[in-house]
Amino acid sequence: MNHQTGGIVAAPTSSLPERVGGDRNWDYRYCWLRDASFTMLALAASGVSEEAQAWRDWLVRAIAGHPAQTQIMYTTDGARHIVEWECPALRGYQESRPVRFGNAAVNQSQHDIYGEVMNALYVARQHGLAPDEDAWLLERNLIDQVTAIWRAVDNGLWEFRGAQRHFTLSKVMAWVAVDRAIRCTEEFHHRAPIARWRQLAATIRNDVLAHGFNQHVNAFTQSYGSEQLDASLLLLPLFGFLPAQDSRIQATVSAIERELMADGLVFRYRSDASGKAQHEPDEGAFLACSLWLAQVRHMQGRHDDARTLFERVLRLRNDVGLLAEQYDIRAKRQCGNFPQTLSHVALINTAIMLG
Repeated sequence: MNHQTGGIVAAPTSSLPERVGGDRNWDYRYCWLRDASFTMLALAASGVSEEAQAWRDWLVRAIAGHPAQTQIMYTTDGARHIVEWECPALRGYQESRPVRFGNAAVNQSQHDIYGEVMNALYVARQHGLAPDEDAWLLERNLIDQVTAIWRAVDNGLWEFRGAQRHFTLSKVMAWVAVDRAIRCTEEFHHRAPIARWRQLAATIRNDVLAHGFNQHVNAFTQSYGSEQLDASLLLLPLFGFLPAQDSRIQATVSAIERELMADGLVFRYRSDASGKAQHEPDEGAFLACSLWLAQVRHMQGRHDDARTLFERVLRLRNDVGLLAEQYDIRAKRQCGNFPQTLSHVALINTAIMLG
């Protein structure tokens, strides 16, 4: 955390590879809006109120302005100018090239960020960190932006650099944004066009249920019309889109456990940026996804299974208790940028849930 601004970077490193010798080497020294929800939950639920307040204040400052200009990431001081470039003079970690600085994903459209921001601000209110009326006006404007763009294609949670698609989670998080705005209106007595918002939430929800669940695969899939599984869809019950006991969620969890797990850990997906299936992922198991599965198992009443997975991740920590983004199950080592905020807040949130 930047103690002057409250900004929290995804990781303090750049270009540590997702697989040694590979080229998926990214600069994570920025503040992703996506991390807002998970970080706010971890800070607020842990009673770390000063840091939670600073993070919420950074968030509100960073996204101030016209919602159409909202970026997926910013510098720790809220600056918007981020340029990706490669440094051929550097060999990279164990010859993993290219070494990159900056991150071109800043120019992508990722519609899930609106749900994560709105949920973070809702959680902040629940813990007594209520934004002022100017912030509520900003949130209303964000819902106007969701109304305008939720039907459009985007690059998705995983920042695919190929063709944009109708990613299922992006639509779900658009629903989350509207749902949290409705909750703020009802619970904290803000003025808003709540009838219109309820209709919008119902429309988005019905669209996801009609197009996001693949009857042939018997699971929610990565994008509309796709047969690709995606571990990010474990977030559906965690954000309250459907109950963990819903038959469609149970089927999706079973499919993820069957197709995306290896050595007791969860991979994000088994496809490349174009959606083409891969039998050998070019990255490690994703630790946050593994912890999301532990949380969903707990919500489904599978408490022993949840704790087994949680303890599996705990054993991967280094000698000072830190985690990277991923774990290479073949090389038996952590991989990706380190230490990774998303992995740690997922660990904290899982520990809180398991009690």
